[in-house]
Amino acid sequence: MVSVELITVGDELLIGQVVDTNSAWIGRELGNIGAQVDRIVSVHDMAEDIQEAVQAALGRADVVIMTGGLGPTKDDITKKTLAELFSGGVLVRDEAVYEHVRRMTEERGLAFNELNRAQALVPEGCVALENRVGTAPGMMFVRPGAGDEREKLLFSLPGVPFEMKELVSEQVIPILKDRFALRAVVHRTMITFGLAESAMALAIAPWEEALPKWLHLAYLPNARGIRLRLSAYDVDVAEAAGEIEGQFDKLKMYIAPYMLGYEPASVESAVAGILAERGETLAVAESCTGGSISARITAMAGASEYYLGGVTSYSNEAKASILGVSTDDIEKYEAVSETVARQMAAGVLERFGADYGVSTTGVAGPGGGTAEKPVGTVWMAIAWRGDDGRVETSARLMRFSELRDQNIERAATHALNMLRLHLLGVSDAFQQTGML
Repeated sequence: MVSVELITVGDELLIGQVVDTNSAWIGRELGNIGAQVDRIVSVHDMAEDIQEAVQAALGRADVVIMTGGLGPTKDDITKKTLAELFSGGVLVRDEAVYEHVRRMTEERGLAFNELNRAQALVPEGCVALENRVGTAPGMMFVRPGAGDEREKLLFSLPGVPFEMKELVSEQVIPILKDRFALRAVVHRTMITFGLAESAMALAIAPWEEALPKWLHLAYLPNARGIRLRLSAYDVDVAEAAGEIEGQFDKLKMYIAPYMLGYEPASVESAVAGILAERGETLAVAESCTGGSISARITAMAGASEYYLGGVTSYSNEAKASILGVSTDDIEKYEAVSETVARQMAAGVLERFGADYGVSTTGVAGPGGGTAEKPVGTVWMAIAWRGDDGRVETSARLMRFSELRDQNIERAATHALNMLRLHLLGVSDAFQQTGML
């Protein structure tokens, strides 16, 4: 079993200015090849802190992967600090890196100045790792094994996510596969939406109890659903993959309407797949979600096949003038109401000539709530044409939290899921009573 520790360098991580997404991505990629991350440490841009973290990690782990502090400015001190640890402070110019940086700055129309040239300086004795998409090379340091202790590797990588990912995928992982005997690991994750974690556990309990002992189930909930991951370790990969596939097929007996597909599936990708397969189209009218639904849809490649457009009708005037919502109904029922939600969905469907319309109207917060309609109250609706060609609608009331960002995300997800279930032929009655 290869043990790995991650060290992230940067004051911005510790003061919360930047979220450390690098460690999560590295951990996932290493897990897929059978390398286990045992510890993640974040340190300030201070030489003493970096040295202490590196020495401690090398004392425990087989592999240490660092990210951050390799830029050309004075606050990027990782390279200099590692040079002090491994080469007595000696830096030498790597000609391949020098030429790469010179060529990249020339192609970008930038001056090849002394800071850029300094990127080609690396600690003596380290192995420079080609960074095809940036100017800071990755670096690998080898600490030879002594006695019963195995050889240890330290990788230092840029903190910029797309550069780090390139180096891990193209450099680090191939090196680990070549130098270590890695575990045979299989992970497969099913994405679900519509059941709370406790309700999910109860619903699938018979299936979970019947799983082979060598399969491990993990529940991974977030605002966009619950991920159910099956993992197998030290197994025949092909056989384990087949067994996991079969187990997820059995899961359909218990929660079929809630299953979106394998990771990275989402509610929006499930809707997109159905619409594209049927050759049908969608338009969206949003108020409280402020364009979030449209943004999720258009973030997916190929959205133009089924997505016609959307309207962010935040004001009552926009609801009336663009979507044709009755001003009398807005005055009588208010904007956050079933009546207005239905008219918004029907209006956007007709304006764009779509097969389906989706709408949201609610109180996202933190202000604007009342006793009757507190913050977190959202009406959502879908519209479609019935067999007789007339527009039909369905609406649903949801009550979320007092947190604005959470309300927007949840409303967008539930509205899309409402459409997904309709497309699958799931009845309104089930949607009202079977979903949490």
